[in-house]
Amino acid sequence: VLFMLAGWVSDAIQTDRAHDIWLGYLLFAFFWLYFPLTCGSLLVYDNITEPYLGPRLRPMQQKMNNFIIYIYQTFANAIHIYLVGITFMLLPAGLKRIVAIALGTVYPFVCSVMAVATEEIEDDTYWLTYWSVYGCLFLLMDLFETWMGRIPGFYTVVILTTIYLMLPMFRGADKVFRKILVPLAGLQELLILRDSIQIKKQLLKDLEAERAVVVRKSIAKFFDGDDDDSDPAVLKVEFMRSWSALRILKNKMPFVKSSKGKEPPNEATNLV
Repeated sequence: VLFMLAGWVSDAIQTDRAHDIWLGYLLFAFFWLYFPLTCGSLLVYDNITEPYLGPRLRPMQQKMNNFIIYIYQTFANAIHIYLVGITFMLLPAGLKRIVAIALGTVYPFVCSVMAVATEEIEDDTYWLTYWSVYGCLFLLMDLFETWMGRIPGFYTVVILTTIYLMLPMFRGADKVFRKILVPLAGLQELLILRDSIQIKKQLLKDLEAERAVVVRKSIAKFFDGDDDDSDPAVLKVEFMRSWSALRILKNKMPFVKSSKGKEPPNEATNLV
Protein backbone atom coordinates (compact mmCIF):
# COMPACT_ATOMS: atom_id res chain seq x y z
CA VAL A 1 0.00 0.00 0.00
CA LEU A 2 2.80 2.40 0.90
CA PHE A 3 4.63 1.54 -2.30
CA MET A 4 1.57 2.36 -4.45
CA LEU A 5 1.00 5.58 -2.49
CA ALA A 6 4.66 6.53 -2.98
CA GLY A 7 4.40 6.00 -6.72
CA TRP A 8 1.24 8.12 -6.96
CA VAL A 9 2.74 10.99 -4.91
CA SER A 10 6.03 10.88 -6.85
CA ASP A 11 4.12 11.33 -10.10
CA ALA A 12 2.14 14.22 -8.62
CA ILE A 13 5.19 16.14 -7.30
CA GLN A 14 6.47 18.75 -9.76
CA THR A 15 9.57 20.31 -8.10
CA ASP A 16 12.87 18.60 -7.34
CA ARG A 17 13.03 20.04 -3.80
CA ALA A 18 9.65 18.55 -2.86
CA HIS A 19 10.65 15.28 -4.49
CA ASP A 20 13.81 15.07 -2.36
CA ILE A 21 11.83 15.79 0.81
CA TRP A 22 9.28 13.13 -0.14
CA LEU A 23 12.04 10.58 -0.71
CA GLY A 24 13.42 11.39 2.74
CA TYR A 25 10.03 10.73 4.32
CA LEU A 26 9.76 7.47 2.41
CA LEU A 27 13.19 6.37 3.63
CA PHE A 28 12.19 7.09 7.20
CA ALA A 29 8.80 5.32 6.77
CA PHE A 30 10.31 2.16 5.28
CA PHE A 31 13.01 2.08 7.95
CA TRP A 32 10.35 2.49 10.67
CA LEU A 33 8.28 -0.34 9.19
CA TYR A 34 10.92 -3.06 8.96
CA PHE A 35 13.43 -2.13 11.70
CA PRO A 36 13.05 -4.67 14.57
CA LEU A 37 13.29 -2.05 17.35
CA THR A 38 10.41 0.06 16.01
CA CYS A 39 8.18 -2.76 14.60
CA GLY A 40 6.16 -0.24 12.64
CA SER A 41 4.57 -2.86 10.39
CA LEU A 42 3.33 -4.77 13.46
CA LEU A 43 1.83 -1.61 14.95
CA VAL A 44 0.06 -0.81 11.68
CA TYR A 45 -1.28 -4.35 11.49
CA ASP A 46 -2.54 -4.42 15.09
CA ASN A 47 -4.13 -0.97 15.06
CA ILE A 48 -5.34 -0.51 11.45
CA THR A 49 -5.19 -3.63 9.31
CA GLU A 50 -6.65 -6.17 11.75
CA PRO A 51 -9.49 -4.13 13.35
CA TYR A 52 -10.56 -2.07 10.32
CA LEU A 53 -9.41 -3.68 7.08
CA GLY A 54 -9.52 -7.33 8.18
CA PRO A 55 -13.34 -7.69 8.57
CA ARG A 56 -13.87 -6.10 5.15
CA LEU A 57 -11.10 -7.88 3.29
CA ARG A 58 -11.65 -11.42 4.63
CA PRO A 59 -14.97 -11.98 2.79
CA MET A 60 -13.40 -10.66 -0.41
CA GLN A 61 -10.39 -12.94 0.11
CA GLN A 62 -12.67 -15.93 0.68
CA LYS A 63 -14.64 -15.19 -2.47
CA MET A 64 -11.45 -14.73 -4.48
CA ASN A 65 -10.01 -17.98 -3.09
CA ASN A 66 -13.20 -19.84 -3.94
CA PHE A 67 -13.22 -18.33 -7.42
CA ILE A 68 -9.56 -19.21 -7.99
CA ILE A 69 -10.12 -22.76 -6.73
CA TYR A 70 -13.18 -23.07 -8.99
CA ILE A 71 -11.21 -21.85 -12.02
CA TYR A 72 -8.34 -24.19 -11.20
CA GLN A 73 -10.58 -27.21 -10.70
CA THR A 74 -12.53 -26.44 -13.87
CA PHE A 75 -9.33 -26.11 -15.87
CA ALA A 76 -7.85 -29.30 -14.38
CA ASN A 77 -11.06 -31.27 -14.95
CA ALA A 78 -11.30 -29.99 -18.52
CA ILE A 79 -7.74 -31.16 -19.22
CA HIS A 80 -8.42 -34.55 -17.63
CA ILE A 81 -11.64 -35.01 -19.58
CA TYR A 82 -9.89 -33.97 -22.78
CA LEU A 83 -7.03 -36.42 -22.25
CA VAL A 84 -9.38 -39.25 -21.27
CA GLY A 85 -11.57 -38.48 -24.29
CA ILE A 86 -8.62 -38.52 -26.68
CA THR A 87 -7.39 -41.81 -25.20
CA PHE A 88 -10.88 -43.29 -25.40
CA MET A 89 -11.27 -42.27 -29.06
CA LEU A 90 -8.02 -44.10 -29.94
CA LEU A 91 -9.21 -47.40 -28.44
CA PRO A 92 -10.59 -50.13 -30.70
CA ALA A 93 -14.36 -50.69 -30.77
CA GLY A 94 -14.18 -53.77 -28.54
CA LEU A 95 -12.39 -51.96 -25.73
CA LYS A 96 -14.73 -48.98 -26.07
CA ARG A 97 -17.66 -51.33 -25.49
CA ILE A 98 -16.00 -52.78 -22.37
CA VAL A 99 -15.31 -49.30 -20.98
CA ALA A 100 -18.89 -48.19 -21.63
CA ILE A 101 -20.37 -51.25 -19.89
CA ALA A 102 -17.91 -51.07 -16.97
CA LEU A 103 -18.75 -47.40 -16.41
CA GLY A 104 -22.45 -48.20 -16.22
CA THR A 105 -22.17 -51.26 -13.97
CA VAL A 106 -19.17 -51.24 -11.60
CA TYR A 107 -19.85 -48.06 -9.63
CA PRO A 108 -23.67 -48.55 -9.56
CA PHE A 109 -23.12 -52.14 -8.40
CA VAL A 110 -21.04 -50.97 -5.43
CA CYS A 111 -23.58 -48.25 -4.56
CA SER A 112 -26.45 -50.75 -4.84
CA VAL A 113 -24.76 -53.16 -2.42
CA MET A 114 -24.17 -50.32 0.04
CA ALA A 115 -27.78 -49.16 -0.36
CA VAL A 116 -29.13 -52.62 0.44
CA ALA A 117 -27.02 -52.69 3.62
CA THR A 118 -28.59 -49.47 4.96
CA GLU A 119 -31.99 -48.99 6.58
CA GLU A 120 -33.06 -46.13 4.33
CA ILE A 121 -35.14 -47.09 1.30
CA GLU A 122 -34.62 -43.90 -0.71
CA ASP A 123 -31.22 -45.02 -1.97
CA ASP A 124 -32.65 -48.46 -2.78
CA THR A 125 -35.37 -46.82 -4.89
CA TYR A 126 -32.82 -44.59 -6.60
CA TRP A 127 -30.59 -47.44 -7.72
CA LEU A 128 -33.49 -49.72 -8.66
CA THR A 129 -34.73 -46.94 -10.89
CA TYR A 130 -31.27 -46.59 -12.39
CA TRP A 131 -30.95 -50.32 -13.14
CA SER A 132 -34.35 -50.42 -14.84
CA VAL A 133 -33.46 -47.49 -17.10
CA TYR A 134 -29.89 -48.66 -17.71
CA GLY A 135 -31.24 -52.08 -18.74
CA CYS A 136 -33.20 -50.35 -21.50
CA LEU A 137 -30.12 -48.38 -22.54
CA PHE A 138 -28.04 -51.56 -22.66
CA LEU A 139 -30.64 -53.28 -24.86
CA LEU A 140 -30.66 -50.32 -27.24
CA MET A 141 -26.85 -50.27 -27.34
CA ASP A 142 -26.72 -54.01 -28.01
CA LEU A 143 -29.34 -53.63 -30.75
CA PHE A 144 -27.78 -50.74 -32.63
CA GLU A 145 -24.06 -51.37 -32.18
CA THR A 146 -24.04 -53.97 -34.97
CA TRP A 147 -24.69 -51.19 -37.48
CA MET A 148 -23.50 -48.12 -35.60
CA GLY A 149 -20.73 -49.49 -33.34
CA ARG A 150 -17.97 -48.50 -35.76
CA ILE A 151 -19.27 -44.96 -36.21
CA PRO A 152 -17.02 -42.53 -34.31
CA GLY A 153 -18.78 -41.16 -31.26
CA PHE A 154 -21.31 -44.01 -30.77
CA TYR A 155 -19.82 -45.28 -27.51
CA THR A 156 -19.11 -41.72 -26.40
CA VAL A 157 -22.84 -41.01 -26.64
CA VAL A 158 -23.51 -44.20 -24.65
CA ILE A 159 -21.06 -43.12 -21.91
CA LEU A 160 -22.50 -39.60 -21.70
CA THR A 161 -26.01 -41.03 -21.49
CA THR A 162 -24.90 -43.42 -18.74
CA ILE A 163 -23.36 -40.56 -16.75
CA TYR A 164 -26.58 -38.57 -17.14
CA LEU A 165 -28.61 -41.49 -15.83
CA MET A 166 -26.25 -42.36 -12.99
CA LEU A 167 -25.16 -39.14 -11.30
CA PRO A 168 -27.46 -37.71 -8.60
CA MET A 169 -26.79 -34.17 -9.80
CA PHE A 170 -28.72 -34.95 -13.02
CA ARG A 171 -31.18 -37.61 -11.78
CA GLY A 172 -31.61 -38.65 -15.39
CA ALA A 173 -32.76 -42.18 -14.53
CA ASP A 174 -35.61 -40.82 -12.41
CA LYS A 175 -36.69 -38.43 -15.18
CA VAL A 176 -36.65 -41.16 -17.85
CA PHE A 177 -38.44 -43.53 -15.50
CA ARG A 178 -41.21 -41.02 -14.80
CA LYS A 179 -41.61 -39.60 -18.30
CA ILE A 180 -41.17 -42.75 -20.43
CA LEU A 181 -41.17 -46.09 -18.60
CA VAL A 182 -44.03 -45.44 -16.18
CA PRO A 183 -46.43 -44.14 -18.88
CA LEU A 184 -45.52 -47.06 -21.15
CA ALA A 185 -46.29 -49.51 -18.34
CA GLY A 186 -49.46 -47.64 -17.30
CA LEU A 187 -48.32 -47.29 -13.68
CA GLN A 188 -48.93 -43.58 -13.15
CA GLU A 189 -51.27 -44.24 -10.21
CA LEU A 190 -48.69 -46.36 -8.38
CA LEU A 191 -46.04 -43.70 -8.93
CA ILE A 192 -48.32 -41.01 -7.48
CA LEU A 193 -49.05 -43.21 -4.48
CA ARG A 194 -45.34 -43.74 -3.94
CA ASP A 195 -44.73 -40.00 -4.09
CA SER A 196 -47.49 -39.41 -1.55
CA ILE A 197 -45.83 -41.90 0.80
CA GLN A 198 -42.55 -40.05 0.39
CA ILE A 199 -44.28 -36.76 1.22
CA LYS A 200 -45.77 -38.28 4.37
CA LYS A 201 -42.37 -39.62 5.43
CA GLN A 202 -40.87 -36.17 4.86
CA LEU A 203 -43.57 -34.61 7.03
CA LEU A 204 -42.87 -37.06 9.84
CA LYS A 205 -39.15 -36.55 9.54
CA ASP A 206 -39.01 -32.75 9.43
CA LEU A 207 -42.02 -31.66 11.53
CA GLU A 208 -43.51 -32.32 14.92
CA ALA A 209 -46.67 -34.44 14.99
CA GLU A 210 -48.97 -31.45 15.61
CA ARG A 211 -47.45 -29.40 12.80
CA ALA A 212 -47.54 -32.41 10.49
CA VAL A 213 -51.29 -32.66 11.08
CA VAL A 214 -51.80 -29.04 9.99
CA VAL A 215 -49.65 -29.52 6.89
CA ARG A 216 -51.50 -32.73 5.97
CA LYS A 217 -54.85 -31.00 6.27
CA SER A 218 -53.55 -28.10 4.19
CA ILE A 219 -52.50 -30.50 1.45
CA ALA A 220 -55.80 -32.41 1.68
CA LYS A 221 -57.79 -29.23 1.05
CA PHE A 222 -56.36 -29.03 -2.44
CA PHE A 223 -57.89 -32.42 -3.25
CA ASP A 224 -61.28 -32.04 -1.53
CA GLY A 225 -64.46 -31.32 -3.42
CA ASP A 226 -65.09 -31.45 -7.13
CA ASP A 227 -62.16 -32.32 -9.39
CA ASP A 228 -63.21 -29.52 -11.76
CA ASP A 229 -62.80 -26.92 -9.02
CA SER A 230 -59.22 -25.92 -9.89
CA ASP A 231 -59.48 -22.14 -9.96
CA PRO A 232 -55.98 -20.80 -9.13
CA ALA A 233 -57.46 -17.91 -7.14
CA VAL A 234 -59.44 -20.30 -4.92
CA LEU A 235 -56.41 -22.53 -4.42
CA LYS A 236 -54.32 -19.49 -3.49
CA VAL A 237 -56.87 -18.39 -0.88
CA GLU A 238 -56.97 -21.89 0.61
CA PHE A 239 -53.21 -22.02 0.75
CA MET A 240 -52.93 -18.63 2.46
CA ARG A 241 -55.45 -19.72 5.09
CA SER A 242 -53.50 -22.90 5.71
CA TRP A 243 -50.26 -20.94 5.85
CA SER A 244 -51.75 -18.57 8.44
CA ALA A 245 -52.72 -21.55 10.57
CA LEU A 246 -49.19 -22.89 10.29
CA ARG A 247 -47.68 -19.58 11.39
CA ILE A 248 -50.02 -19.34 14.39
CA LEU A 249 -49.15 -22.88 15.45
CA LYS A 250 -45.44 -22.21 15.00
CA ASN A 251 -45.61 -19.08 17.16
CA LYS A 252 -47.43 -20.95 19.92
CA MET A 253 -44.92 -23.79 20.20
CA PRO A 254 -41.62 -22.95 18.47
CA PHE A 255 -39.55 -25.17 20.76
CA VAL A 256 -42.00 -28.02 21.49
CA LYS A 257 -40.42 -31.45 21.44
CA SER A 258 -42.02 -34.86 21.24
CA SER A 259 -43.61 -36.01 24.48
CA LYS A 260 -41.69 -38.57 26.47
CA GLY A 261 -43.06 -42.06 26.56
CA LYS A 262 -44.57 -41.81 23.06
CA GLU A 263 -43.26 -43.81 20.19
CA PRO A 264 -41.73 -41.79 17.36
CA PRO A 265 -44.01 -41.43 14.33
CA ASN A 266 -43.44 -43.59 11.29
CA GLU A 267 -45.04 -44.27 7.91
CA ALA A 268 -48.03 -45.96 9.55
CA THR A 269 -48.77 -43.02 11.90
CA ASN A 270 -52.24 -41.52 11.47
CA LEU A 271 -51.89 -37.79 10.99
CA VAL A 272 -55.62 -37.02 11.24
